[in-house]
Amino acid sequence: MTDKNQHPTLTGAEILWATLVGEGVTTVFGYPGGAILPAYDALRKFPIHHVLTRHEQGATHMADGYARASGQVGVAIATSGPGATNLVTGIATAMLDSIPMVCITGQVSSKVLGSDAFQEIDITGITLPITKHNCVATRPEEIAPMIRQAFQIAQSGRPGPVLVDITKDAQQGTAIFDFEAAAPAPYRPHPMLRAESAEMARAVELIRQSKKPVILAGHGIIHSGAEAEVLAFAERHHIPVATTLLGLGAFPASHPLALGMMGMHGESWVNNAIQQSDLLLAFGMRFDDRVTGNLSNYAPNAKKIHIEIDPSEINKNVKVDVALVGDLKQVLGTLAPLVEAQSPKDTTAQTIDWLREIRSMKGDASVRDIINLPDNGHLYAAHVIHDIWQEAKAAGRLDKTIIATDVGQHQMWEAQYFKHEDTRTLVTSGGLGTMGFALPAAIGAKMARPDCDVWCIAGDGGFQMTASELSTIQQEGLHINVAVINNGFLGMVRQWQEAFYDKNYACSPILSPDFVKLADAHGIPGAHVSERKDVTETVTKARTAPTAFLINFSVEKEDGVYPMIAPGAALHEMVRRPNPLIETAEDE
Repeated sequence: MTDKNQHPTLTGAEILWATLVGEGVTTVFGYPGGAILPAYDALRKFPIHHVLTRHEQGATHMADGYARASGQVGVAIATSGPGATNLVTGIATAMLDSIPMVCITGQVSSKVLGSDAFQEIDITGITLPITKHNCVATRPEEIAPMIRQAFQIAQSGRPGPVLVDITKDAQQGTAIFDFEAAAPAPYRPHPMLRAESAEMARAVELIRQSKKPVILAGHGIIHSGAEAEVLAFAERHHIPVATTLLGLGAFPASHPLALGMMGMHGESWVNNAIQQSDLLLAFGMRFDDRVTGNLSNYAPNAKKIHIEIDPSEINKNVKVDVALVGDLKQVLGTLAPLVEAQSPKDTTAQTIDWLREIRSMKGDASVRDIINLPDNGHLYAAHVIHDIWQEAKAAGRLDKTIIATDVGQHQMWEAQYFKHEDTRTLVTSGGLGTMGFALPAAIGAKMARPDCDVWCIAGDGGFQMTASELSTIQQEGLHINVAVINNGFLGMVRQWQEAFYDKNYACSPILSPDFVKLADAHGIPGAHVSERKDVTETVTKARTAPTAFLINFSVEKEDGVYPMIAPGAALHEMVRRPNPLIETAEDE
């Protein structure tokens, strides 16, 4: 490897890797092909570990999981044409969830651009709507500045994916490499509101006047690294905290002020508390439709304070009373002392009354309270998730357990039954809802944090979309635990068909292979579990195994995720479980 402070003449391919090394990259995920082969030929000269995926989409999900688990930029690499287009779903997944990722694609030589050459595709045109920025390097001297700018853009402000397309001749040509000279212009963030601004003063006044406040904790808390500031703010003012799906882990689930997840499949008392609140403090969340329900009836009596780093999100979905634009950690650092200084009266009594009122909303509403029902011969997905959590907790590994989920019913059950105490312990696709995400994302998470126990929790449908990445696990020698929640259906599709399409289960029953035999074919041991009594023992066996381990959980086929908010319904208009687990136990 060449010292980045020297100015040698290198090929464009070597400049690519030298720049990545300079940016601190140690691991990349990719799949070689003709237009990117010069870069792969030069890779041997640099201290970067390349993970060979089985599909380019897997490379983006691995880079995504790596970024979510570590907070660093994930890097994915592919060739031109179909290699590049296979990245699209993973790029869109990262874009909607604000994940810092840099994708590098090979491109045909610049002299044949626009001629429909073999495997030529306009990947920058294709990805324009789903990247923060993209660009094409046609000369070797453009590579280092573009890569360095890509890393800056991916990480700055609201994070997101960036794509750099590099022609083959740019990789083969030579240029002087100067890492420092390739640095982009300093990042200029959106100017944060000053402490003495009218908006900041208005926020302080709304907080002082509030009797029923709720903090809405979003993914932005994790991106900002503001977990400690949010915790301190909530504790000082006795404000309960509701979390979005991607905000899980940003606030300890066991904390007395933690309400749980809000939204379409959130806890009923959480949604009711939001609807009855008089002040919502939105911390790094974007008021998406899965959180708000029908906007015309959303928190009708609540004033709203929105702290958000992306100005375009302000008033986009929900009109707010106060907008504080800036990095959450910095904004809270300014706001908290002002609230403290200008709130001389003790509001503890009224906030305790509010917390007591919220607790009374629970009653027997939560199926979480009956999770330890006696074994009635049925294995529910909720049991599996709960027991994985309990086992990790009993082993003292809860803070070292990362769950990567796919999308569907099992994802919502994970959010309901696995209590995340620590940040960056849930890796899941929120905005795009990408099936097939879990297994490759788990690989990325394990590469980022090898000291953690990593669980891939996937449904039988989504798992089959990227099951080929089991070979990547084996080739890399990774200890990843795989839990397939197997109910013989595309579960969430089936639930919607049951609720809204008169139980017309059109194309939602799915045939699956023997997943344990499939794992064995990849050299990975596994086990079948169909009874509750075997769950914990098998989970422990998987966690303590020396290699990866797959468990096929045969669960109740027509179980549903509840509460559920129907399309067009208000946040408080929740559909409750029509046949609760406890009733099933008593009936039998």
